[in-house]
Amino acid sequence: MQEYKFKPIGYVKTKAESLPRHWSVSDIEGEIVIEPEYKLGLRDIKPGDKIVVIFCFHKASAFSPEKLIQKPPHLNETRGVFSTCSPHRPNPIGLSVLEVIDVRDNIIKVRRLDMYDGTPILDIKPYIEYRPVGG
Repeated sequence: MQEYKFKPIGYVKTKAESLPRHWSVSDIEGEIVIEPEYKLGLRDIKPGDKIVVIFCFHKASAFSPEKLIQKPPHLNETRGVFSTCSPHRPNPIGLSVLEVIDVRDNIIKVRRLDMYDGTPILDIKPYIEYRPVGG
């Protein structure tokens, strides 16, 4: 199978010392600092927007087959890794939906962080709410 290499486009900056396990239960604020060469790509991100941030679980331990089944801390049962938001995955890729507070130069101020200070950012996409066809 083909392998892919990713180069981070930026990183997270936050003073938070403890973080919730998921963005949906977070009110923590911080910044996404984008490398200057990608700054122009932030042009249409505005305060009030929601963005999908794809990042690397850079502090997760290496994946091994015994991690295919895990027990999430909030459940009393085990689950297959692909039914969880665990950072222990075959590819340590995370996804969070963040609220944009402000955009200045190459920095996006955000709310709902669930990422550590220094977390590598791989990509940013617009959040588009699902709407049924014809609805």
